[in-house]
Amino acid sequence: MTDDRSQEQPVLEAIRKRAARQSLADRLPAVARNLGQIGILGWQIVLPTLAGLAIGRWLDHRLASGIFWTAPLLLIGLAFGCWSGWRWIHRQ
Repeated sequence: MTDDRSQEQPVLEAIRKRAARQSLADRLPAVARNLGQIGILGWQIVLPTLAGLAIGRWLDHRLASGIFWTAPLLLIGLAFGCWSGWRWIHRQ
């Protein structure tokens, strides 16, 4: 009987911590929550765009091709980032 209670303690503690975090999040003003979401959304768009730019620049440097790869990979990264952000917004 004591073994069951000792195994339940970590679960109960995790539930209490999650409830406390949720309570704190509920008390945050809507502005703070929205700024957090905007930050996440921004990074979801910026990171794939920068990755496309970096890969394109690397390919152009290796192949000595001007901006032949940089421009299209930049646009592909931007499109992927916007699509990813759109999906994230609709899941929220």
